[in-house]
Amino acid sequence: MPLVTVSMYPGRTQEQKDEFARALTESAVEILGTKKEHVIVVFDENPQENWFLAGKQL
Repeated sequence: MPLVTVSMYPGRTQEQKDEFARALTESAVEILGTKKEHVIVVFDENPQENWFLAGKQL
């Protein structure tokens, strides 16, 4: 059962997240040979001030 977690800044529309989840699910089915009913996609939205790279805030 693939679990795909997508971390991103808030601000995408529900339609964008729906479309991305569908695309990820289709890819998992094609590449991993799993059933679409077994693919879970979770969006983890954190504000930009919580993101850091090399110790510096993005």
